[in-house]
Amino acid sequence: MAGSRLPRQLFLQGVAAVFMFAFASLYTQIPGLYGPEGILPARRMLRPQGKGRWQQLWETPTLLWEAPRLGLDTAQGLELLSLLGALLALGALLLSPLRHPAVFLLLWAAYLSACQVGQVFLYFQWDSLLLETGFLAVLVAPLRPAFHRKQAPQRGQAGALPHEGLPFWLVRWLLFRLMFASGVVKLTSRCPAWWGLTALTYHYETQCLPTPAAWFAHHLPVWLHKLSVVATFLIEIAVPPLFFAPIRRLRLAAFYSQVLLQVLIIITGNYNFFNLMTLVLTTALLDDQHLAAEPGHSSRKKTAMSRPKALLATLSLLLELAIYGFLAYGTVHYFGLEVDWQQRTVHSRTTFTFHQFSQWLKTLTLPTVWLGVASLAWELLSALWRWTQVRGWLRKLSAAVQLSLVGTATVALFLISLVPYSYVEPGTHGRLWTGAHRLFGTVEHLQLANSYGLFRRMTGLGGRPEVVLEGSYDGHHWTEIEFMYKPGNLSRPPPVVVPHQPRLDWQMWFAALGPHTHSPWFTSLVLRLLQGKEPVIRLVQSQVARYPFHKQPPTYLRAQRYKYWFSQPGEQGQWWRRQWVEEFFPPVSLGDPVLETLLRQFGLQDKNPPRARGANSTLAQALHWTRTQLSPLEAPSLLWGLLMAVGAVRVVQALLAPWSLRSSPSAVAIGQKHRPAPQKDSGATSEQATPAPSPCSSSSRTTRRKK
Repeated sequence: MAGSRLPRQLFLQGVAAVFMFAFASLYTQIPGLYGPEGILPARRMLRPQGKGRWQQLWETPTLLWEAPRLGLDTAQGLELLSLLGALLALGALLLSPLRHPAVFLLLWAAYLSACQVGQVFLYFQWDSLLLETGFLAVLVAPLRPAFHRKQAPQRGQAGALPHEGLPFWLVRWLLFRLMFASGVVKLTSRCPAWWGLTALTYHYETQCLPTPAAWFAHHLPVWLHKLSVVATFLIEIAVPPLFFAPIRRLRLAAFYSQVLLQVLIIITGNYNFFNLMTLVLTTALLDDQHLAAEPGHSSRKKTAMSRPKALLATLSLLLELAIYGFLAYGTVHYFGLEVDWQQRTVHSRTTFTFHQFSQWLKTLTLPTVWLGVASLAWELLSALWRWTQVRGWLRKLSAAVQLSLVGTATVALFLISLVPYSYVEPGTHGRLWTGAHRLFGTVEHLQLANSYGLFRRMTGLGGRPEVVLEGSYDGHHWTEIEFMYKPGNLSRPPPVVVPHQPRLDWQMWFAALGPHTHSPWFTSLVLRLLQGKEPVIRLVQSQVARYPFHKQPPTYLRAQRYKYWFSQPGEQGQWWRRQWVEEFFPPVSLGDPVLETLLRQFGLQDKNPPRARGANSTLAQALHWTRTQLSPLEAPSLLWGLLMAVGAVRVVQALLAPWSLRSSPSAVAIGQKHRPAPQKDSGATSEQATPAPSPCSSSSRTTRRKK
């Protein structure tokens, strides 16, 4: 099997980039969401309970417990963590020495700390996915940079040290759990749109934050939407087991299918860093040979191929073709695909029942667990074999210790992950080893393993529900309050905000799916807007002058529920059309008994006003100055600015790399290391061919001295 050194580096850079986006996006929203005048002040979540310091930290694992020691309140501590996290992730993205386990451990701890006080605004699956992936990055990251190692990786090995490929296998297992569960829950939910293959006829206009491309995708033919749903089931349910296929081309085919799905989702929807995170996980399906694309290597390999290897390659090709044929036959059979040549369409339908699917899932879930066990066992045996190749008793002892520690951690994390994975099938969940349940229960609050299942049910089948806030000074003339990102104005095109996640706009989408009592934070939002709190206003409109009540807060606020649909192609200047449904939140004003009752019911009354503990500290003043400098920038502009800065630095690094290589004392050795092996004589056998001298051999060292 080809090595994974380059994919691991690509994975670590991708994790650093996603952490950078996540921290920077959160930083821009902290005052309005979690500040003393925010919707859900973070200080409410960290109230000492009279417990010991370490017990308190274990039960609520957040570094924000230490904020008062720095002269900061909880929200200021959260700002500091977000700033440091974004800067540290930026450094890890640009500098390879910073892709160290300690750095990724700090990033994971900082984001976990934020999630502990984030409440409903940080309860998304991609936040859990980032935490789980970030912890895996701690194990994947090398303890020492590659250029400091004494033993260079050989072709075909997973890395210079035997254990280095083990944690990266967990990334592949996480990708499998994410995709397989996301496909299965669509059918176990009994959603009629998924079972009828019509989900995408609603999805593009009813998703949280569509892009302009979603409008065009929505108006594609219905038969193409249904065929796309079939392709989604194929990619999310049938393809993931190929992640563990021993045939390399099958894994690469699975990789490109996943990339295709994620790219299409990015084009048509604003899902912040989620799809980017999934693309980062797909690096576990790649290998060094595919990324390096060494010219001529495969042709030389084929020329020297012996008969047993040629027979094995032929059998692999036949097996590969058989698997492709099986997937094609299963897709046609289970979804009744028929080509209508006259109308040039493809008809599709589900030909199986919910009971049949449940039985199939009950039969298949446990074998997928054993598939993971077998694949992990192969990785462990391969690591053990690489350990036997290590020379020198001291190096062998060191490698044995590291292999034991990393192998134990890998097996433990795999066992922990089995519990949330088994949620897709209750029967399998009950048959798991009790030790796995106990282990998961011990570390569940650290979010080392999570359950996933995206787009479980399709909402808005009769139209997209949308909440529209309205304000008034007299209670008779009402003015709509338009948000920056969510649909409101019918003539405004959907925005493109990825990789930023406007968390208030996202929660407004969830609030519209039910009564306002199911979203207690909405009452706090109404209160803050009636009070005219600028941090919350900036969540609605980053430029306060665009807010209709920026000069004076409204006397009354109310909310209406509408149903939105994409406009038809012939409607000029309109992206949306809508219809009023009902009143979502009654008209209230400050001191209104209805408002006071709701605040008291949800525990949102501010009985203890915040103390200005850290307002005068040097660190608090530095945070305030930084906020003042960055506040004119909209969040998407800030994130895209970071991305452009990273691109500019990368270009400079690429231009300077040849000059630094020429001036390096080891440049000659590096050149020898990558020099291709001499061509073999056509009449010589493979045993007679003389291998090129190793850069670590004595003859190579003598050559370098002469040079």
